[in-house]
Amino acid sequence: MAAQRVRKEHEEYFAGWVCALSKELTAAMAMLDELHEDLPRSGNDTNAYTLGSIGAHNIVIARLPQGQDNSIAAAAVVTHLVSTFPSVKFVLMVGIGGGIPRRVRLGDIVVSSPSGQFPGVVQWDFGKTKKGEFERIGALNHPPNLLLAAVAKLEAKHNLEGSQISEYLVEMVRKYPNLASKYLRSESLKDELYRSDYSHVDSNSDNVGCEDDDEDDDEDDDEDEDEDEEDWGQGCRFCDKAKIVKRKPREMQIHYGLIASGSQLIEDATFRNKLNKDLGGEVLCIDIEAAGVVLNFPCLVIRGICDYADSHKNHYWQEHAAAIAAGFAKEVMISLQPEEVEEQKSVKDVLAGLAKIDRNIHKIHADVRDTNNKIGILMSDERLSKIHRWLSPPDPSTNYNEALRKRHGNSGSWFVESDSFNDWKIGKNSLLWLHGIPGCGKTVLSSTIIKHLSSSQPVLYFYFDFTDTNKQTFEKMTRALITQLSYKFKEPLPQLDHLYSSCNDGNETPTCLQLREVLSSMMEQANEIWVVVDALDESDMQERKEILTWMKEILTDSERWNVHLVMTSRPERDIESRISGFPDTTYTISIQGEKIADDISAYVSWRLREDCCFKNLETRLDVQHEIKRAVVQKANGMFRLAACQLDLLQECKSPKELRRALGSLPKTLDETYARILHRIPNDDRGNAIKILQFLTYSERPLRINEAVDAIAVEVEGNNYFNPEDRLFDPEDILCYCSSLVVKVSREKRANEADDQKFELQLAHLSVKEYLLSGRLDDLMLSFQELEAKASMAKICLAYLLHLDIALLTDVLIKEFPFVEYCAMYWMTFAKVAESTDKRLQELITEFFSDQRGTYRNCYRFCPLDRLWEPRIWERCEISALYYASLGGLAKATTDLLIKGADANARDGEYGSALQAASWKGHSGIITLLLENGADINALNSENENALHVALWEGHTDVVKLLLESGTELNALNFTNESALHIASFEGHADIVDLLLQNGADIDILNENDENALHLASFRGHTNVAKLLLDKGADFNAPNYSDENALHIASREGYVDIVNLVLDKGADVNAQGGRYNALQIATLAGHDDIVNLLLEKGATLNHNNEDALEMASRKGYYNIVKLLLDKGADVNAQGGAYSALELASLYGHVSVAELLLDRGADFNTQGRISGTLQLASMNDHFDVVELLLNRGVNVNAHGERASALQIAFSAGYTDIVNLLLDNGADTNENYPDSKEYIREHTPLGLYRPS
Repeated sequence: MAAQRVRKEHEEYFAGWVCALSKELTAAMAMLDELHEDLPRSGNDTNAYTLGSIGAHNIVIARLPQGQDNSIAAAAVVTHLVSTFPSVKFVLMVGIGGGIPRRVRLGDIVVSSPSGQFPGVVQWDFGKTKKGEFERIGALNHPPNLLLAAVAKLEAKHNLEGSQISEYLVEMVRKYPNLASKYLRSESLKDELYRSDYSHVDSNSDNVGCEDDDEDDDEDDDEDEDEDEEDWGQGCRFCDKAKIVKRKPREMQIHYGLIASGSQLIEDATFRNKLNKDLGGEVLCIDIEAAGVVLNFPCLVIRGICDYADSHKNHYWQEHAAAIAAGFAKEVMISLQPEEVEEQKSVKDVLAGLAKIDRNIHKIHADVRDTNNKIGILMSDERLSKIHRWLSPPDPSTNYNEALRKRHGNSGSWFVESDSFNDWKIGKNSLLWLHGIPGCGKTVLSSTIIKHLSSSQPVLYFYFDFTDTNKQTFEKMTRALITQLSYKFKEPLPQLDHLYSSCNDGNETPTCLQLREVLSSMMEQANEIWVVVDALDESDMQERKEILTWMKEILTDSERWNVHLVMTSRPERDIESRISGFPDTTYTISIQGEKIADDISAYVSWRLREDCCFKNLETRLDVQHEIKRAVVQKANGMFRLAACQLDLLQECKSPKELRRALGSLPKTLDETYARILHRIPNDDRGNAIKILQFLTYSERPLRINEAVDAIAVEVEGNNYFNPEDRLFDPEDILCYCSSLVVKVSREKRANEADDQKFELQLAHLSVKEYLLSGRLDDLMLSFQELEAKASMAKICLAYLLHLDIALLTDVLIKEFPFVEYCAMYWMTFAKVAESTDKRLQELITEFFSDQRGTYRNCYRFCPLDRLWEPRIWERCEISALYYASLGGLAKATTDLLIKGADANARDGEYGSALQAASWKGHSGIITLLLENGADINALNSENENALHVALWEGHTDVVKLLLESGTELNALNFTNESALHIASFEGHADIVDLLLQNGADIDILNENDENALHLASFRGHTNVAKLLLDKGADFNAPNYSDENALHIASREGYVDIVNLVLDKGADVNAQGGRYNALQIATLAGHDDIVNLLLEKGATLNHNNEDALEMASRKGYYNIVKLLLDKGADVNAQGGAYSALELASLYGHVSVAELLLDRGADFNTQGRISGTLQLASMNDHFDVVELLLNRGVNVNAHGERASALQIAFSAGYTDIVNLLLDNGADTNENYPDSKEYIREHTPLGLYRPS
């Protein structure tokens, strides 16, 4: 006899649970702790409910009607549910869905959570076809905050303790044993993901979709659902198992992110991948019901993954997927506190409130628009912040602030007040080159100029810095200038946003060419800008060549912008030679003469007055005068020399000693540095050399607490490091080599302590040049690269070997601040010296000892094969051979192979030691591994072999070696990309040529039907495109969007490639999907390409929306003018609107004015409305005013209303008044007008007094 069920009232149910399928309802019921007695439904409610409880929560479960698993049916079910159960606060949509590989696997769970611009669920097929192009419109609701908070709490709990879902499943089959065979995970459930280009094969054909999938679950009755698996179809028994993607087995995972919901079932991998790409690559799951609920109700969607939304879709995983989704829903409910749920507004109340707001919305329309604008700005700011993080520019403000700190009084004022400076300021596209000898104060003068200019206009600046590798390249300068320039604009920056989107929303790295093009476009938008580039000589010669070429191009193009450039450097011959060919607006000024001497004199006076080391001279003005005269005279125009001479003098204890020192002051910086080094006490010399070695050869400055630990390391013996040996005061580190190093403040990063924001740097580039010059006498050996890097490597290794590997990562970092530096750089130093230094070899052997496990511990702090994840909080099981190969340690790799290390072990992020060495470009190690049996064609998790891996980084020598060693040339990776695809995408022209010479298939297609030419065109690699075309690449081949190379290059803005393809014979008017090349280039705003295509014979007018209409819609004035000049029909109407109507609708007043000037008919009524109504509809006051001034009929109307009624209904007061002032008829009547106005305004038809 069944147990008596509890009866509750309708008002006691606070949570709704909606399922689409019978098997989902079964899983939901199985998760209930208690079943309740049924309750009557309201009059028009057709739902069937299951009532029960989980923990303290009463839950009402509803299933969609049989055979109606779609968003409309789901919305209807929830509408009835909240009507019958008025206290329901939220809805859980729980069931099965299709997963998006590669992150998601069968048997995983996906939970709807906000992701980027999307709220958790996006309706992928909700929108409209606009001029032949589908535009997704509208927005769905975020999950309620209560449920988002619960999910976040669960996620953290799972990280610590794991999920309880498995326990719930055990309890489920204890209560309902019949469910065990299908609802639990068993060995019969195989997670097989087939390559996306391989379709399902059944018993009757070789390559067709799954016939058993044509029928939906819901069409089966309950008996059908209990049938044997044979009745569900053949599965994939006839599919080629070689097409299954190889993946490492793993446990079930729970993912939080984006679910794409639509009205149709997706069973096509290509369409699935394209949909994911269109949505930014963020989709985790696909379903067909959620959007209808999420659109209208507070809802959390939970999906168990049962298929991959491809042709191999079958039913086998559905019951288990339904069960785990229900298990997660139960976890959510148990995590909620009953009082928290009860405090929430009911869904019914929320909807009633929204209806009330809707009835009054027109009274506050203007406020809503203003709020939307602010929200738009906030969303734009958030996206811009993401873009800035992606650009990851170096911060030049640290150099600027440090230089300002060194500036004293009015130093440099003489220059900003000079005629030369003012001439440069008023010149158009002008360059000011300030050059001078080392140490003459160029950087301080740069900062003076920046400060002076910043008082009246924004200034962009960049400091090249010999102490920081992050500030030594053209690319880094470009990233910094783009970031700074983006802050200057109040409006969105489409160029930068497009670059970010084209790089997979920041998941890919832009090319230098792309960055430069975006910077140029932003400069053009800014019109006039000021740029200061300091210390160009601190970049290498090749970088200087590219930068100076860029500067010349900027200064030559006076039509696009007005750029004022300041550049400082030493008078290097290569710089001087290139600048001699610059335009006449170039001003070259040598920093020398009495003005510099005056600044040095002022600096010396300040030091004597303010430096406590000269305190004894406060009353001895005669001695001060004597010092100043001697120092200024011997400084010879160099601030640096004056500063060092004062450092030498400050140790003098009497006038006699001081005068003797003045008489023997060194005359050059070399002499000064030599004297400083030789005056270091013998007891301090070892530590001073260590510090100077690190600062000379390190890729970044040392933080003070890192330097303190470095000098406390002992590389001999067994006790490598004792924290008790640290300096009493870390600031004393400066005393070891005073005058040669400086303490510099840098921007503090998140989670850093205050003592980590100060760095040690060499005081000046001339210090580094001296230490590397070979003029150091007895100290020369210490600063030769081999000796210095061996010393640095030994210090780093000894420090790492000391660490207690049992400590947690964050504890180690806090207690041993040198650890991250050592982990990052020790192999960089060691690979130079490992073959010659015996002690270093011993330390490396100890490091790779399996007994100690130090190398695995080190990997936590610096996973060199995934530097995007700077810390790993657990020890990782990688092999010593993999680690040594990754770091380029040839001697260590040889030793490990001799000891029996497996050259083919699956390992690390790259998959094997061979692939790790290939990625890093270590040819010698690759040879070693191949000689010891490494499989040259072994694949990693991305289905890539060593050749693929080497290509991503452009290692030509490695590619040659692998080709000579017999690698498979045309092997395809996970996305069906060959070596030629990768090389073309990355722009490695020399490698592309090498691959083609070795027989690479030039026409092979990837999963998006793209050949190598498509990829080169997409990335703008002109040299590669030319090479491929010369070798016979098919320029007419279409990709998955039916676009060829011409279309792709036209969209991306690469005019040289467009020209190349056309010269090879491409059809300029060929259709590419929806549009031809002219339309594509117009939509993208590339006026140079539009001009080229027109010159090559592109057709202007089309039956559908033509280029003129597109350009008018986008507001591209230059393109509109160009098209009209070439003969475009100003009144043509291929789409729903004419060009003038589109300019009016989108508010492009300058375009509208141009069209009117060229004869556009403003009184023609379009299919929907006229120009005046369209401009009024979107509050474009300027356009309305323009049209009225040109004589448009103020009382013209389209299908429904006049401009006056439209403006009034929307609350656009300014336009209403303008229309009335121009004679708008308030008594105009025509069918449906009053009804239309009553529907759209709170007051009815407007009748002014």
